[in-house]
Amino acid sequence: MLVPVLVAGLLAGAIPQVGDTAPDFTVKDTEGKVYILSELVKQGPVIVAFFPKAFTSGCTKELKAYTARHAEIEQLQGRVLAFSTDDAPTLARFKAELKAPFPFIPDPEGKVVEAYDVKLPVVTVSKRYTFVVGANRKVLKVDEGSNAVDPTSAIASCSQGKPAAAPESKAAEPAKDAAAKPTK
Repeated sequence: MLVPVLVAGLLAGAIPQVGDTAPDFTVKDTEGKVYILSELVKQGPVIVAFFPKAFTSGCTKELKAYTARHAEIEQLQGRVLAFSTDDAPTLARFKAELKAPFPFIPDPEGKVVEAYDVKLPVVTVSKRYTFVVGANRKVLKVDEGSNAVDPTSAIASCSQGKPAAAPESKAAEPAKDAAAKPTK
């Protein structure tokens, strides 16, 4: 399900930190829609939320919190992309159960998880990490572990990543349409 990952920092092998450029990616969600990080950030901040496993207590709590506060994120022109190494059918069921209004991205081969260096040792499962990515793919905020369960600081960081100028926002509109088209 994962389109080849376009990564600037793949070889760096370090978890992106505040001020770093986030690795770029092109991915498909559970519904087949395509998302390209470098295009999305032209429209507003992107919360890239990695979670270990669907239907587990911590992941359910985290994603319910993002679901409950989704309107706040949208008011800040932000969006959430929820990543897991679970397969697409599992994530589709999890998303439906949570009634989550944002995309769930299956990464069963762990390509994006590895690009962000958030893979657990030995197994292809991600650690719990949240990255808020703003204009030019600059990392605005990083939360990990139990801090990443509560979206409060990630949401607050979205206000730093709004598009700066109207021309840039207009230029991003065609990309928005292109990124949302399903592919097969």
